[in-house]
Amino acid sequence: MGLLDFWKKIEPDKKKSPFLHTAYDAFFTFMYAPNSVTKGGVHVRDGMDLKRTMIHVVIAMQLCYLFGTYNIGHQHFTAAGQYLGFLEGFHLKLGHGLVKLLPIFIWTNVVGLGIEFFFAAKKGHAVEEGFLVSGALIPLIMPPDLPIWILCVSVAFAVIIGKEAFGGTGMNIWNVALLARVFVFFAYPTTISGDQVWVSGFENLAAGTSADYGMWHGLMNHLFGWMDIDTFDAAKTVVADGYTGATPLALAYVGGWEAVTEHYTTAQMWWGTIPGSIGETSKIFIILGALFLIVTRIASWRIMLSMFLGAVAMSLLLNAWGATPFMTVPWYYQFWMGSFFFAMAFMATDPVTATSTNRGKWIYGFGIGFIGMIVRVMNPAYPEGWMLAILFFNTFSALIDHYVIESNINKRLASA
Repeated sequence: MGLLDFWKKIEPDKKKSPFLHTAYDAFFTFMYAPNSVTKGGVHVRDGMDLKRTMIHVVIAMQLCYLFGTYNIGHQHFTAAGQYLGFLEGFHLKLGHGLVKLLPIFIWTNVVGLGIEFFFAAKKGHAVEEGFLVSGALIPLIMPPDLPIWILCVSVAFAVIIGKEAFGGTGMNIWNVALLARVFVFFAYPTTISGDQVWVSGFENLAAGTSADYGMWHGLMNHLFGWMDIDTFDAAKTVVADGYTGATPLALAYVGGWEAVTEHYTTAQMWWGTIPGSIGETSKIFIILGALFLIVTRIASWRIMLSMFLGAVAMSLLLNAWGATPFMTVPWYYQFWMGSFFFAMAFMATDPVTATSTNRGKWIYGFGIGFIGMIVRVMNPAYPEGWMLAILFFNTFSALIDHYVIESNINKRLASA
């Protein structure tokens, strides 16, 4: 109780210092459960407040964070032709990954939470918890070398225009994390598309390009040198034997499944040791996170399953058509490539922007899978279709629920 008493003693005055009180309240409710929580209601049955519900989603992403951090370094050294075994050069790969990921994570939350604190103080209410998840999702869906200033602008756009303009957490129409990504995609497309952006630490992937190491790499070199283990070598360059940073999706669009397997094995694609967004490559760890969300009843299994079925249905139709190399990729291998599972587990299931009715969840998820596969395979401008498909169905989720409820009302009136 001593710590609790200390926190209560230092509570700022709400009228004299609204911003400080807002910040205090955010951290206080993060550490302690409120005195009164919803119990026995329709939406919350176990007495958890919203902040602790959101924390479950963040916990589900932690394996993606661990693997994504290491894979940043693994792809960097693969491009340099060093430490080709996955666990070789472990400390260097992990160190490089941390140098790239931590600034993205820190600045995402500084900008996003700073804006939320400001609006909460202006409105005179507590900080809403929605950015806990958005702040964890945004770093995972970005390329590792994204310029920080572009990241900050995209986060500000997503939070202000996508959420605060609609009233804050629970009022937003579109998924905030996806809005940040779509802003980067349309405003600065060369920083989030093509073959160059998925491998960090080089100005480009042309043969002979030197590694671009900075101050933090130098500090790590002092530590590694003291430990008498390998250090970062700025003289190392991109290998000269035609290394490509292309993702499997980019290869599939050009040459079908054969072009993909010339560069990557199915095991590499499944485990995620391939170029891509920071947290979207490892299918096994994403699926484990999805199972955690299903078991804890945080995310809807109906949306996940129906999205999978929608993607399968469209993949089979495209296989039957077979007009382009990408269309001939066997339907089951579509799930080895790209970020389908990440979109399914963490994006489509957002309870604010998804449908609420059970039948609506089936329609919503199936539509995302069906439309997303069309965009992925048939539009070369968008190498991944889930971002646009989810935002599209975010727009119509309330309408879907409306017609489902109307249908239920009409059925009951008819039976009465």
